Amino acid sequence: MPKEARPSTGEQAKQHAFTLLRQAILHGEMAPAQRLVENELAEEFGVTRASIRAALIDLEAQGLVERIRNRGSRVRVVTVEEAVAITECRMVLEGLCAAKAAVAASDEQLTELADLGAAMTKAVAGGEPVTYSELNHALHDKIREISGQQTAVELLERLNAQLVRHRFQLALRPGRPQQSLNQHLAMIEAIRARDPQAAEAAVRAHLTSVIDALSD
Repeated sequence: MPKEARPSTGEQAKQHAFTLLRQAILHGEMAPAQRLVENELAEEFGVTRASIRAALIDLEAQGLVERIRNRGSRVRVVTVEEAVAITECRMVLEGLCAAKAAVAASDEQLTELADLGAAMTKAVAGGEPVTYSELNHALHDKIREISGQQTAVELLERLNAQLVRHRFQLALRPGRPQQSLNQHLAMIEAIRARDPQAAEAAVRAHLTSVIDALSD
């Protein structure tokens, strides 16, 4: 957004700051434990300190920012133990979405899932972990979209945002894409077979593997 078009105060300014800060955290531009100095951020984003403070409060509610007594705010550090607990919650919600997707998917959507599976297979064969990670996220997003379970989708969006760094690190771990590929293909196969129980079981098996990998 051009500087002259930026709202400097009010709800729009807070939302502007919130969106930019959230994107920076999710894209890894701001590292865990990085201090978030209100004056600096206000100047960078062209809004008031009050707008930054309000945005940080909202980000804290989403689990992306933490406030340290007498030291201000910083990007939240998500421990391995917390990442495991979050993934356990994901297991229930992602399983629900997969089961619903198996029932609700159109033929066109089933084809889209198959195409994603083929692209993931190609990425692994080509040794492209970053591409594979992006396709991995796209697959999970597509399954949630197909499910139509909006409440689960919104909860998962908040949970997944807290796991960005852990998920990226897992994707770059040697051998991990090859291991998770078959799990994702099993999810796709179960949904394409319109078998909700198998789809949910495949998601649970995949996320159990994720928990094991996080704990290593």
